[in-house]
Amino acid sequence: MTFSRPIALARLSLLALCLAAAPLAAQAQTADTRPPATKDAPMAKAEHTAWTKLLAKYVKASPDGITRVDYAAFAASKADRAALDAYIAGFAEADLSARTDANFAAWANIYNAVTVRYILEKYPVKSIKDGHLIGGPWKGIKLRAGRQEVSLDGIEHKILRKVWGTPEVHYAINCASYSCPNLPRKAWETATLAADLDQAARDYVNHPRGVTVTPRGLVVSSIYDWFEADFGGSKEAVIAHLEKYAAPSLADDIRANPKIVRDSYDWSLNDASIR
Repeated sequence: MTFSRPIALARLSLLALCLAAAPLAAQAQTADTRPPATKDAPMAKAEHTAWTKLLAKYVKASPDGITRVDYAAFAASKADRAALDAYIAGFAEADLSARTDANFAAWANIYNAVTVRYILEKYPVKSIKDGHLIGGPWKGIKLRAGRQEVSLDGIEHKILRKVWGTPEVHYAINCASYSCPNLPRKAWETATLAADLDQAARDYVNHPRGVTVTPRGLVVSSIYDWFEADFGGSKEAVIAHLEKYAAPSLADDIRANPKIVRDSYDWSLNDASIR
């Protein structure tokens, strides 16, 4: 069968248009049906890069072994405060429900970042508890993360402590206070999480604010009293935990007088301007 020239040209043009449109239609269909790329993606290391940059810039190591934050400089930088806001907002719709190292790192980083942001919003203050006669601000500090509205109190008690159930939780989060375990100078990351948590525990236990040996017995951080259940459920279990992370000489001193006589906690702000 043959076609006249005008009809043949028209049909060829129509065929060409259809062939050109087919890939575009396929792309549109793919775009419509493909799930959002970040919806259920695992936490990527790059997602914590912004937080690491801010920590490295504003968290200062001190001769006494306690890290402190240059809140004054941080508060004065609109760009860095915007970067902090963007970092926190990036977790709003992330899937953080699985019990994985990646999600532990994410929740701990979120907790620390939001705590720093709270202090920056209130700065200058002498303590995170300023303005609170009883308790503190943790239940009232709320954000959207992991597809839910959650408070700092909820992150600590209903997520990190409840889901992971490990005493190392207490070395991962920082309450902006002198007696709290150090705010790290880099973000928690999946690949180094175990080693970094181990080091954080050792840094705290081997500092006087973790445990101090006196002639009467041990003066320990109130963390070990408030959360005794997380450290084994008894004073004997707490002492065993301290021995696990203590340097050899400190471990010997603990074993020589294994009795907790008192706990203490200093809520003074971990401010670089205060020594």
